[in-house]
Amino acid sequence: MTTYAEILYELDGAAAVITLNRPHTLNALTDLTQAEVRHALDASERNPDVIGTVLTGAGRGFCSGVDMNALGAMSEAGRRLGAAHSHLAADPGNPDEDPNYQASPTYFLGLRKPLLAAVNGACAGLGFSYATFCDMRFVDRSAKFVSSFSPRGLIAEHGTSWMLPRIVGPSNALDIFWSSRRFDGEEAHRLGYANRLCEPGECAADAVAYLQGIAGTAAPLSIMMMKKQVYKHLNRQLGEAMHESTRWMDESLARDDFKEGVASFVEKRPPRFQRLEVE
Repeated sequence: MTTYAEILYELDGAAAVITLNRPHTLNALTDLTQAEVRHALDASERNPDVIGTVLTGAGRGFCSGVDMNALGAMSEAGRRLGAAHSHLAADPGNPDEDPNYQASPTYFLGLRKPLLAAVNGACAGLGFSYATFCDMRFVDRSAKFVSSFSPRGLIAEHGTSWMLPRIVGPSNALDIFWSSRRFDGEEAHRLGYANRLCEPGECAADAVAYLQGIAGTAAPLSIMMMKKQVYKHLNRQLGEAMHESTRWMDESLARDDFKEGVASFVEKRPPRFQRLEVE
């Protein structure tokens, strides 16, 4: 297993856990951090024992955004800067090579497996975008969110203008973007942004428990296909989505997983589904 400099990558049963590990900066993101996250997600994709991944932060924060030193360099140069980190080259997810899933963090949507954000503290800027593009958000009551784009003279970045309104609605999204006000885990849950509201310090454990729970009941291929359906069909007309779902449903009925799902129900035993193998 690869040893990383700015993240931790651990396995907990069927769940993988990526911990942003720069607590002295509230886990501000550098180019290296982002490359390591991408590389670790690729490891999760290729490990058939992993049902999904939890993304969280070390210490008091989830992620405070881009490291301010990097922001300063961007401001001086007037353009985006970045290091290649070729030793961490990875191409997780997106087996269909969908152009919608090639940027960061939009590539999270193209992953074959669930990615859950466990927001344990401060979540701002690009960190807020990371959490927004995860499939679900497990949030400590005491967590603090802020978009932080408008006070820096920026627009809604990193695809959040597309994703956030689909989670909380257009008016709530505009409020979060325009005011850049801080809101806590309780409000995040009321808005529908937080899928699970957790007691302080428990969000990562709760997210891991969720993944371990579905690992015992759900077919990995079914999980992958349902994620694919949800995100692809956000951009399609209902009729087209229904047609594609019908075709995929016919394919699922022919798989061994369907036979096993029926047999396990009839025989009142846990299912033994096929693992998801990624080349």
